[in-house]
Amino acid sequence: MKTYVVGNWKLNFTVGEASIYLHKLSKSLPNYRNLEVVVAPSMLALQPLSLQVDRRRIKLAAQDGFYRDYGAYTGEVSFSQLRGLADYAIIGHSERRYVFKEDDKTIQKKVAAALRNKIKPILCIGEIESERAFGETADVIKDQLLGGLAEVADDNLSKVIIAYEPVWAISSVKGAKLASPDEISEVINIIRQTLSDTYGPESAEKVSVLFGGSVSPSNAGAYLTIPGVNGLLVGGASLILHEFIDIIEIAKKVQA
Repeated sequence: MKTYVVGNWKLNFTVGEASIYLHKLSKSLPNYRNLEVVVAPSMLALQPLSLQVDRRRIKLAAQDGFYRDYGAYTGEVSFSQLRGLADYAIIGHSERRYVFKEDDKTIQKKVAAALRNKIKPILCIGEIESERAFGETADVIKDQLLGGLAEVADDNLSKVIIAYEPVWAISSVKGAKLASPDEISEVINIIRQTLSDTYGPESAEKVSVLFGGSVSPSNAGAYLTIPGVNGLLVGGASLILHEFIDIIEIAKKVQA
């Protein structure tokens, strides 16, 4: 199974800055076997970067997409328009859930639309601090996971990547704190058991699960050695070239 390092640039970098960063990153990376490096630029930068990127070294992800393929939806970009530009799409990120108020029904439509258009969805799930404090983590994780996968058939499950990103551990959230390996392992087990119960053990084993939440070079190795974790979703550290490269190199060493 592949190891993934996904950099989510969020609302950062102009088109020119993104192009320069991608050029420098590509020059720094060899062709890795079974290690997938992915960056998610802004929607504005995605198209020009798709003409520049060396897909043998780096894949592109969209940060979002709209679930209708076409129509009167001013300001939206559909997954059908992203087809051929992005290999992956981040769906259900906590900022989409809690800032833009996306619900599980909207997210499940986006997952289905991505798959329909040959784009691999990275389905993000994770609890907020109060949900963890009240012992609701397992219920929240199961609801978000099964809600997002509601329109995914068994034969498409392996095309979906799950990213566990506890909201209380994201560096941009006020009062964020680092998640411990034990806390992460507990949720990874919940995710994998839920997938196994729903789709069967054989199908569940084919699903890649990532962790995201204040990932940095100092903790990447510890997170990647947690059983059941197949990669990392990196936020702030992916904006700093040398830190992102360090995380990629750590992932390669752990994989070896």
